[in-house]
Amino acid sequence: MAVVAVVAAVAAPGGNAAMIIFEILWVALDAIVANKLRSLLTMLGVVIGIAAVITMVALGEGAQRSVEARLKTLGANVLTVRPGQSFAGGLGRGQAALTAEDAEALREAPQYIQAVSPELEGRVQIENGASNANMSIVGVWPTYFSVNNYQLSDGRLFTEAEERGRRRIAVLGALVGSQLGGVSSESLVGKTIRIGGVPFEVIGVLTEKGSQGFSNPDESLYIPLATAQFRVMGSDRVRSIAVQATSEDTMDDAMVEIDQVLRRQHRLRPGQDADFNIRDQASLLSTVQETTQTFTLLLAGIAAISLLVGGIGIMNIMLVSVTERTREIGLRKALGARPNDIMLQFLIESLVLCLVGGGLGLLLGLGGSYALQQLAGWQTAVAPESVVLAFVFSGGVGVFFGIWPARRAASLTPIESLRYE
Repeated sequence: MAVVAVVAAVAAPGGNAAMIIFEILWVALDAIVANKLRSLLTMLGVVIGIAAVITMVALGEGAQRSVEARLKTLGANVLTVRPGQSFAGGLGRGQAALTAEDAEALREAPQYIQAVSPELEGRVQIENGASNANMSIVGVWPTYFSVNNYQLSDGRLFTEAEERGRRRIAVLGALVGSQLGGVSSESLVGKTIRIGGVPFEVIGVLTEKGSQGFSNPDESLYIPLATAQFRVMGSDRVRSIAVQATSEDTMDDAMVEIDQVLRRQHRLRPGQDADFNIRDQASLLSTVQETTQTFTLLLAGIAAISLLVGGIGIMNIMLVSVTERTREIGLRKALGARPNDIMLQFLIESLVLCLVGGGLGLLLGLGGSYALQQLAGWQTAVAPESVVLAFVFSGGVGVFFGIWPARRAASLTPIESLRYE
């Protein structure tokens, strides 16, 4: 009945284009419903392709947002100074040293520097009664906690006087207690633990901050830098110096100031290569963003290949459909349908197949993203633009792979088509 309606619409003098397109759409949907299994198998490639694109992009977007959130907790106006390569007479002499005196020099003459904290880290055996674990010990100044946006959960932080006095006191990360006998970190406040065989009093616990790449501050213990240098690790060097600029707008000025102070401190001549590196969180964030975007595009590209394969499947089925409906095409042309009308009908049928498949794939992709988040614990995020892009791309596949069958149907002659058996 729907085919007859199309024929009547096309043949009707003055029939408007909207009515023709509506009838063609009705025929397309009627054909999909009438051949449910074949339509489902035809759309399967597009369904899988769109679902894969949505899921892969959601994984990449989730990873990017997770990294951005964690880097932002480090502070947007924080610079990190690390030791670089030392040269003498044009020859490398290994890694240069950064010391607490370098940090003191940065703290004494700042114009664009708000706070400074050197950092010394090592792994030491920690004992709590009968429990022990090999954990990360970080020697820092009291300013370290404000520079890196750490918040106190219980107890207190150590002071400048306690740092200079090399006191044996420690502040715990939020998950340290779970590795020392399976107790809460808060329950250890006021108690004594042994760090490398040396007794330390626990004075505070930090709030949970989350993993930051290869390190997890929640599983670290923080002690005064002087205590770490002279009572635990036996080194006057520091691993890095965290420098907080006065604002995000003065980051470049702060980098120049750091360069001038450390060059003077290390007695480097003008033009000589610096034996330290200065990095800011913004450049690190930009690098991570570029990496995750590349990763996301790679995953989406791989998934898009299956979408193209699905488009080829639709083209094959549409070619079969043209052959099966040759007499119908001949009848429509005999009643006055133009080649463009025939071409439009098959293009719309191909487009409808891909859009319906795209809709099912979208639902499957959203479900897959949610399942990965709930079952595997992976962070996913479905961006609205990725949904729109995937849907538009599926429509584009329908049009692109529907052109050849549509052109083939439009080129059939009425007499030969009506004689076709």
